[in-house]
Amino acid sequence: MEWYYALSLLLSLVVGLMIIGVPVAFAFMATNLIAAWIFIGGSASVLQVVDNSTALITRFQLAPVPFFIFMGSVFFYSGLAVRVFDALDRLLGRIPGRLCYLTVAGGTAFSTLTGSSMANTAMLGSLMVPEMQRRGYHWKMSLGPILGTGGLAMIIPPSTLGILLATLAEVDVGKFLIAGILPGLVLAALYTALISYQVWRNPHYTPNYDTPRLGWQESIKVVITNIMPMALVVLMVIGLIIFGIATPTESAAFGVLGVALLAKAFKMLTFEVVKTSLISTIKVGGMVFFIILNSSIFSQLLAFSGASSGLLQFATSFDISPAAMLMMIFLSLLLIGMFMDPVSMMLITVPIFFPLVIALGIDPLWFGLFMLLALEMSQTTPPFGLLLFVMLGVAPKGTTLKQVATAAAPFLLCDAILVGLIALFPALVLYLPSVMQQ
Repeated sequence: MEWYYALSLLLSLVVGLMIIGVPVAFAFMATNLIAAWIFIGGSASVLQVVDNSTALITRFQLAPVPFFIFMGSVFFYSGLAVRVFDALDRLLGRIPGRLCYLTVAGGTAFSTLTGSSMANTAMLGSLMVPEMQRRGYHWKMSLGPILGTGGLAMIIPPSTLGILLATLAEVDVGKFLIAGILPGLVLAALYTALISYQVWRNPHYTPNYDTPRLGWQESIKVVITNIMPMALVVLMVIGLIIFGIATPTESAAFGVLGVALLAKAFKMLTFEVVKTSLISTIKVGGMVFFIILNSSIFSQLLAFSGASSGLLQFATSFDISPAAMLMMIFLSLLLIGMFMDPVSMMLITVPIFFPLVIALGIDPLWFGLFMLLALEMSQTTPPFGLLLFVMLGVAPKGTTLKQVATAAAPFLLCDAILVGLIALFPALVLYLPSVMQQ
């Protein structure tokens, strides 16, 4: 079978099953079984797929995934997240637009620990939008920062979505997590500057209201008791990886211990919290591992059928620059993302795009960050970006899709600026991984 027929068959099976409502993981599993029967032949091929499955999900580099999920679950279900949110709210005081800054800061903390931009958008939309509406915030200022936070959250470690991408692409997980720090800080600065400009340009969008003024002693107390402990845990998790003191798995385990000790110190660690967090971790972790398993088999079948090598030879046969190829990949990711969630997109595109960019001489660490940004931008790109519809579902009655997309547009511009910056200055992505202790 020619490579283009094999590729068309594999992609058509996956997409077709998802269109008729089959969950993405089961769509890939069914595709893998059918394709194994076709390309390898007979029932023995299906048994071979099953035999290989265990090795695909028992790799050491996957161990951080359940640890980080459990860390985020304890952080959320224990109430530590609410303490951090409340502390930031009190510290920002009477700063114009403080709820917008609070949304970016708090939302980033939540979604870097959970790795789900959809869940994060739904949670922040339900929590922050009614409060902003009550305070008289304009809809642009209440919807935009929530939709923008996802792009920041996906690349700042620790991010389970980042671990998933690194694992699928067979990139060093520790270096990939660290590679997101500088771009994440730049994006945070861009978001902050954008909100400040919006507040300055339209001060009536964020009306002032009376809030208790904290003295400097009380402010220090709030920071020390509510913010610094959690910040230290996250910083130490990242620091252990940067300085080569611990592997990502060991540092993730340390993060779980740190969050659990904090919850215990604040008398928030109950049996119910542990039970709920464990159940959440099993559900989310099981889904992630099942997806990784099926994606790995899908990649093997792409290679076995000749689809990967055929596509690679076809793409590299054109006399175009790597920059033009990257632009084509970027646009295709934006287009696909209008219809799919980031995990589904990774499953389909990573086995195709990563071998291609490596053949073009592009650093896979750099391309991984590039791809993460494209994935997140695609979720807020009209007319079909999934996060737009998530926000529409939790926004106040009468909110239109046009309003949601309009509010998100300036934050998409910030993401696009960052894509340009990492293209012009690759060291933003590659410097910290290069100085990591081995």
